[in-house]
Amino acid sequence: MKPEFENIPLVKTEKRFEIEVNGHFAFIDYRETSHQIALIHTEAEPELAGTGAAAAVVEKTLVYIEEQGKKLLPYCPYVFAYIQKHPEWKRIVDEKFNGYDKL
Repeated sequence: MKPEFENIPLVKTEKRFEIEVNGHFAFIDYRETSHQIALIHTEAEPELAGTGAAAAVVEKTLVYIEEQGKKLLPYCPYVFAYIQKHPEWKRIVDEKFNGYDKL
């Protein structure tokens, strides 16, 4: 994560995880059960394109999931690709996830 994002807090709402950067948002839509969090869609507002904000919200969300002791279901293609690039995060992916062997 780029240093400029390190001190930006992750906010969890009823439907998404988000960070705010200069009045603009990067967020991940999610669904949650008692044991799992499914990440559905990642998006950053156009003003944040190319800044690393999307990667920052993913990393902060993965940290949150791990701290909560939950398993990840990375349905979002961006999150899936992020884990492929950072395979250390496979440790929190639910082994029953359909694409687990492709991570």
